[in-house]
Amino acid sequence: MRNRFLSLIFFLVALSTLPFRLVRAQGKAAVAPMHFHHVHLNSVDPKSAAEYYLNPFPLSTTKTTFNGYEAVKTGNVYLLFTKVDTPPLTELNGPQSSVWHFGWNTPDSRKYDEEFRAKGLKIAQMWDAADGKLVDMSSDTLPGLPTQEQILEMRAKGVQPSREGGFGYLRGPDDAMIENAQSGKVERFNHVHMYHEHPLCAIQWYVAHLGATNPQGSGGVPVSPNTGNCKQLYGPPTWPSFFKFPGFVREPSGSVLFDDINILIRPWPGGGLVSPRGHIVDHWALSVSDLDSTVARLKSEGIKFLEEIHSWGNTRAAMIEGPDRVAIEIVEVK
Repeated sequence: MRNRFLSLIFFLVALSTLPFRLVRAQGKAAVAPMHFHHVHLNSVDPKSAAEYYLNPFPLSTTKTTFNGYEAVKTGNVYLLFTKVDTPPLTELNGPQSSVWHFGWNTPDSRKYDEEFRAKGLKIAQMWDAADGKLVDMSSDTLPGLPTQEQILEMRAKGVQPSREGGFGYLRGPDDAMIENAQSGKVERFNHVHMYHEHPLCAIQWYVAHLGATNPQGSGGVPVSPNTGNCKQLYGPPTWPSFFKFPGFVREPSGSVLFDDINILIRPWPGGGLVSPRGHIVDHWALSVSDLDSTVARLKSEGIKFLEEIHSWGNTRAAMIEGPDRVAIEIVEVK
């Protein structure tokens, strides 16, 4: 009887302390709101590079300066340009970094493409199939982002491209890749497109450490920051693609949001992505209202710092390294 009584006492004591122990177990510091701030590019001629963006996207861009940098303001986001003496690395002249491209949503992407050509802008064309031809827009290819086998089947059935909407790309200053994708009713800068070896793992990282919202996994399935199912098999190559062969592996994929800016993610099978530092897109940046507390939290979570807190113009900044060596600057904006 005495042993049963003692067991009951121990159980009641344990039960009474459970909320405290759960709080301690879940006591990770809350992630303060982070807002998308800028994309930082390297350029041999920052002034003319900044002026370029007013040409293809005149309704959403303004030439300005920010913290001493040549800049473009687009919505609440900046493109900043650092002067370099030699052309920055891109996927055309060096290894692939984790940053693929950035881009705009446009209300009529094919009309924009026609205007780009009329203005003499350089189009980055895509292959429509492994045995096909170069095209400007995804809507010039067979629908549904098909595999080569599916392309052959659709051809046999007489399926034709829709030639409505879709996405295409520009080659901007210093060979920057810039997307033009139809969505919505207004022209607006809306995304940075990333490569990550395991996209769903990267999504979990952005959510857990940076407070990103709207996590999406392959097929639009939400991915929990706490699950271990993030490494999934890669899908087969599909088209359109910048590689005539073997095509482009698009799945698993997903995205996260900072405000209304998407960080879109496609897979880079096999890994080996290099740091973007010194590349055309050197890094991208988020802003916080209290840099000290954010840095302290990130350090407590084991995040690697590329740059400690330092003065940056009339404010302060630090820089971290994320999945696949992506460089992300954290800027203090009171």
